[in-house]
Amino acid sequence: MKFFVTGATGFIGGHLAQKLIARGDQITCLVRNPDKAAQLTKLGATLVKGDVSDRAVMREAMRGVDGVFHMAALYKLGIEFKDQMMAANVEGTRNALQAAIEAGVPKIVYTSTIGVFGNTHGKIVDEAYRVEQQGLKSEYERAKWAAHYEVAVPLQQQGAPIVIVQPGGVTGPGDTSPLDMTYEFYLNHMPLMMGPQAGLTVAHVNDIVDGHLLAMEQGRNGESYILAGPSLSYKRMMEMWQSICGIPAPKIWLPGWTASLSASLVGGLERAFKLKLALSSEALTTQADYTFYASADKAKRELGWQPRPMEQAFKEVLDYKIAQRKQRHA
Repeated sequence: MKFFVTGATGFIGGHLAQKLIARGDQITCLVRNPDKAAQLTKLGATLVKGDVSDRAVMREAMRGVDGVFHMAALYKLGIEFKDQMMAANVEGTRNALQAAIEAGVPKIVYTSTIGVFGNTHGKIVDEAYRVEQQGLKSEYERAKWAAHYEVAVPLQQQGAPIVIVQPGGVTGPGDTSPLDMTYEFYLNHMPLMMGPQAGLTVAHVNDIVDGHLLAMEQGRNGESYILAGPSLSYKRMMEMWQSICGIPAPKIWLPGWTASLSASLVGGLERAFKLKLALSSEALTTQADYTFYASADKAKRELGWQPRPMEQAFKEVLDYKIAQRKQRHA
């Protein structure tokens, strides 16, 4: 089959491209700089130069494909990235989905996120859960909320053949998301952390890719499917890591309000002095007992999605990161 993919140079998108090609599909990938996407060419992908701001380029490249995976998105923590994320994540999604519709693509899978639910306050929510945009804490969440509820869902309601998938936290060797920083804190023997109740869902990147493929093959148009592993606090997560590799988990966990206070102080510095700190105010907010918890029961029931046990996924990542550290110090 033939597929068009945006975001194929990203973490999930790169794994999706590899899997599509490995099973014999033909893929065309939208890339800003073909010279920096040489790995996709080696795999056998066809590259189209452009980005999600150019609807005409995408529309032409989408003609005749069996499906489109729109995965391209900008993820940044920091208020200074607001305009960039609105352009890429909202207007870019509008352009990509409209281009696919205009090209007559029979099936479109759009990658949203459980981040559109914001802080679930310890509750494990499902696809029907919804919060107002102004209640969200990060510019990324607000941009993806707008793309989800103001772009993708209205197009679904108009009859467009769109299936929405909502990944939770994603892990795997080579990941560069904020979860990678959590691994680093742990591996660096961080003695204390903030927010013992803060947490998220986690699933292996290859399982998330499988969920996308199942959504393309079996997902019902007009529906959304959460692709989320178990809901774990960071405290519980690190305790699991300790049982896997033996490195002690932090013993001291400061209450969530300390993260809220730190976020307020850092936010003031960011606004007053335009500072870019290693831990932004938005990143600190997520440690203030903030939970990204959601249930994948619908995807399991309707798509047959079955993610691997988290112990197996975590062991793969920890083995990879520990091996990398040994190589650096060899």
